[in-house]
Amino acid sequence: MSTSTIHDIGYRHYDGRRNGRAYVLRSLYVHNLRAAYGLGRPARAKVMPFLLGAIMLLPASGSVAVFSFTKEPQALMRYSSYASLLQVIIAIFLATQAPVLASRELRFHVVPLYFSRPVGHLDFVLAKVAAMTTALFALMAVPVTVLYAGGLVTKVPDSSGQLWKYLGAVVGCALFALVLAAIGMVVAAFTPRRGFGVAAVIAVYMISSTFVLIIQGIAEARTNFTLSGWMGLFAPFNLVDIVQVRLLGAEKSSVQVPPGHTAGAVALALCTVIVLGSIAVLYRRFRKAGLS
Repeated sequence: MSTSTIHDIGYRHYDGRRNGRAYVLRSLYVHNLRAAYGLGRPARAKVMPFLLGAIMLLPASGSVAVFSFTKEPQALMRYSSYASLLQVIIAIFLATQAPVLASRELRFHVVPLYFSRPVGHLDFVLAKVAAMTTALFALMAVPVTVLYAGGLVTKVPDSSGQLWKYLGAVVGCALFALVLAAIGMVVAAFTPRRGFGVAAVIAVYMISSTFVLIIQGIAEARTNFTLSGWMGLFAPFNLVDIVQVRLLGAEKSSVQVPPGHTAGAVALALCTVIVLGSIAVLYRRFRKAGLS
């Protein structure tokens, strides 16, 4: 007969470094940011984000190339208008990548596994929203930086004035990224199937933009330009454009914007409400999923 032996090796306590909450938050943020661009995932996951990133860069590169030959200041695209002009590409990026960050864990029912460790519900949500915001900011800010750097290299006039316009546009890109990420993450979190999530985010963007354009067209036909401007509050890109125009001194990219600094303050307050409200909704969504 074979005999068995039990070896008592004793319980060994963990004596290593305990990194704490900041390390957990940073790890979740980096993991989600990499996922937004398909890094660490199969090759097919990288195609869409990098293709859209390349498309975003093309107009900036072409604009710089045209300016280098013509030396016409009008050849350079306006920094503050770049996101609005390419909003369709940005919306597609948001629609395809928001479900990757917001609904994968929900779809595969692994959210409770995250919270079985000392991961706070709010930390989990903040890391995801911050990662999506950073991914969108990079998508918009890199082409704007190419425009600015290309203008400096090719001797654009009034370089000091260009610096302030560039910095204002970067602030605008950050605000665009915050608002769009907040909206896209909420929509995607309530549509666990990725295909439905993509369609839902696109639908929210198209319905809001189309609705605002229709009302603005009717208002302008009746010479009610004030109503036309205030309607911009109901479309994400128009909303941020109001902040850029009224508080950052940019030229308008929307059909119409409401007058005065008060309009900029109202638009900025609405942006804040959207971001904070979205974080609260996502917190409740993931907390409920973590308990199921």
